[in-house]
Amino acid sequence: MNQQATDFSVIGTRPPRVDAAEKVIGRAKYGMDAQVPGVTYGKVLRSPHAHARIVSIDTGKAEALAGVYAVVTADDLLSPETREKLREEDNIHALREYELTLAHDKVLFEGHPIAAVAARTPTLAEQAVKLIEVEYEVLPAVVGILDAMRDDAPLLHEMMHTESLAGKSEKPSNVASYFQQIKGDPEQGFAKADVVVEREFRSLMVHQGYIEPHAATAEWSPTGKLTLYTTTQGTFAVRDHVVSLLHIPMSDTRVISLEVGGAFGGKNNSFVDAVAALLARKARRPVKVTMSRAETLLGTGPSSGTVIRVKMGATREGHITATQATLYYEAGAYPGSPVGSGVNVMFGPYDISHVQVEGYDIVNNKPPIASYRAPGATPANFAIEVVIDEIAEKIGMDPLEFRLLNSAREGTEQIFGEIHHDIGAIEVLEAAKAHPHYSAPLAGSSKDGRRGRGVAHGYWGNWGARSSCTITVNPDGTVALVTGSVDVTGTRTSLAMQAAEILCLDLDQVKSSVGDTDNIGYSDVSAGSRTTIATGQAVIQAAQEVIAKMCARAATIWEVPVETITFEGGIFATNADKKKRMTFAELAAQLPQTGNTVIGVANVDVREWGAAFGTHIVDVEVDPETGLVTLLRYTAVQDVGKAIHPTQVEGQIQGGAVQGIGWALYEGYTYNAEGKLLNPNFLDYKLPTALDVPPIDTVIVEVPYPKHPFGARGVGEVPIIPPPAAIANAIYRAIGARVDVLPMTPGRILEAMGVMG
Repeated sequence: MNQQATDFSVIGTRPPRVDAAEKVIGRAKYGMDAQVPGVTYGKVLRSPHAHARIVSIDTGKAEALAGVYAVVTADDLLSPETREKLREEDNIHALREYELTLAHDKVLFEGHPIAAVAARTPTLAEQAVKLIEVEYEVLPAVVGILDAMRDDAPLLHEMMHTESLAGKSEKPSNVASYFQQIKGDPEQGFAKADVVVEREFRSLMVHQGYIEPHAATAEWSPTGKLTLYTTTQGTFAVRDHVVSLLHIPMSDTRVISLEVGGAFGGKNNSFVDAVAALLARKARRPVKVTMSRAETLLGTGPSSGTVIRVKMGATREGHITATQATLYYEAGAYPGSPVGSGVNVMFGPYDISHVQVEGYDIVNNKPPIASYRAPGATPANFAIEVVIDEIAEKIGMDPLEFRLLNSAREGTEQIFGEIHHDIGAIEVLEAAKAHPHYSAPLAGSSKDGRRGRGVAHGYWGNWGARSSCTITVNPDGTVALVTGSVDVTGTRTSLAMQAAEILCLDLDQVKSSVGDTDNIGYSDVSAGSRTTIATGQAVIQAAQEVIAKMCARAATIWEVPVETITFEGGIFATNADKKKRMTFAELAAQLPQTGNTVIGVANVDVREWGAAFGTHIVDVEVDPETGLVTLLRYTAVQDVGKAIHPTQVEGQIQGGAVQGIGWALYEGYTYNAEGKLLNPNFLDYKLPTALDVPPIDTVIVEVPYPKHPFGARGVGEVPIIPPPAAIANAIYRAIGARVDVLPMTPGRILEAMGVMG
């Protein structure tokens, strides 16, 4: 469903993805498919303890095993002198990168890497890893978020002090940072409220659940040049990471991205690249390291678990008068939770005059968190949108009407001082309210269950950043498009479409590919919903440079001033002689004789981008005897600015919604008191399947963002944000009780109903 027509010839159409054929027939090469002559296999030894001091490591038996080529520990990565210097500087952020690669003094979570082996076969590598003898002094683990804040909690980092506006705390702490932000006068706002709701919400760590695990193959040339074949969201990020850890020249490091079998933010970080490179250098032969599923769940970055407290007041007329919120986000073993992002997302969709918010970034004995599609957003949205739903009910107002009344608008000031510009929040809410799903009668309770409908509204700010592109014109009239942005969502197609639109070519005339760190300019990671938008602007600028250079060539051929050359509808012409006309292909054929190849190059750093909003509607049925939730109908409405490729946009919205559904009903890390993960596989860590999800109706709202040439906005993050809150609100309508913990499992639903105590 598309609410705005366009006059574009390529933009807004639905061609097949350019990478579809090779993936469908199985020819696409992923991280573990990298083939290098003489490759050997790496395996990582990981800690069985969540918190322990490493007393000693003996690698002798592993090194003596026939077929083992190298064994590495932290001593191969970082000299004792450098390590001591970083400790004296309290440089926990630099130490983090080394210690996450290979631990030295302490392990801080189950699965923490300690040593690695390179051997002739994967089986030999596994055998060798088991021969490494590690003596541990097991320490008390701290797993709970609030438990880690206690004065008597075991410290993960003796050097870490809480950072806040007041400076660093005197005592070491597991609270890495604390902030407070106040807007207006919350006390005055609550005094004006007729209704006040105050609740606490909790959520567990959730993994991105990508199907392809992390994998990297490292090869050193005889002259000392490192080549890495890897699965990543950013080749330049991997290069920077490895160069920093191994202290090697950037010019001697080449990173090549293979196809990515799912990422969702979880492959922004590098987990095996440095280990593979370290092993390959010591073994003097190529090494491939591939993580198992258990290693992926244990040793890579999930999202933060949270505790969030919200207090909100409103008048009987439906105006929010004040809000207070406290957000506790776990960062895992090292600082860096997205608690600030959570705050932004909570308050971004609304215009609230009086707000007070506090945020805590807390370390505990779990894997360090990584980005997951709108980092920090989903649990924060869950908290605020459930409270909003409860207030709307208490004052007897339609839940979407309540959100419309309090919605952010042009010029609304956000909690951290940024101003909303060119947003489509109102349009999205109005489209949701007008959708047939929202007004359709909800069938009463079926024979086996009770039914309810819920809504939630979400926001994500998106991102721009740095991208590079080159476009080369071939003599046959086709062009070769190369960007530095890894394709994780079909962006080779959406970028080619933007080039084709500018160049007035058919899409099959644009050959789109991803370059590596040796043959394209720097590009930031493909994350934050930035690639189609920011790299798209690089593509557009490069295409415009191609046209300018082609116009100059036409002027040379026709011997007329370049100012007289025009390009329209794929035709070059001159005002000096109306008879002179050439198609793009005809001019391309003459380029070799008029100065050789035409190449357009662009490097951008996009500093302005359009925020996006989405509203979800869901119908559920709850079995009162088992607590099982069945989704009956789901609709996702979202402003995308301009849908470059509507089918891909719909796929992004549907995929994000499914992941949000998983977060709502099924997914979450489960730990025991000792910090041992109890569900490190896809049998016990449940993901939603096709049997759990109804068809998701997508409504594309187009409020063009004026600072993008085609009006596009980022799409990929918003759809994961509203599902838990929408489902929670629907469950409440079905059973008359609210569930305040994610995931909302059958047991928790029965407990909310009073069936289980």
